[in-house]
Amino acid sequence: MTFRSYMDLALAQARAAADRDEVPVGAVIVGPDGVLAQAGNRTRELNDPTAHAEVLAIRAACAALGQERLTGCDLYVTLEPCPMCAAAISSARLARLYYGASDPKSGGVAQGPRVFSHPQCHHAPQVYDGIAAQQSEDLLRRFFASKR
Repeated sequence: MTFRSYMDLALAQARAAADRDEVPVGAVIVGPDGVLAQAGNRTRELNDPTAHAEVLAIRAACAALGQERLTGCDLYVTLEPCPMCAAAISSARLARLYYGASDPKSGGVAQGPRVFSHPQCHHAPQVYDGIAAQQSEDLLRRFFASKR
């Protein structure tokens, strides 16, 4: 089987989030039969601090499958998930996590609390970082530079 990255779709979701004046993070969940869900950050639009791209994509994929677990599914996200999103990824039992830019300030996978390394973590996905990292970093850098 040949690896196919879906980070291009996640980047498109991140760009759409930036167009909505949201922090440009995008996420895509892929199952055995293809794309299940795509989302970008909507915290400001929905007035919801939990409306991160990963959480919205997890909710949509679970609804599409009619179940609370995403066993055998992959998540592509443009930025290292925060601790809240990492916990949701674990709870959803996603098989693999692919992310672009690392997040030294707020990350929860390779930085900070390293959620998947905790003994309390019930499930840890396989993690692959640095996928389209430069494009993800550039998008975030441009967004925050425009705010200064």
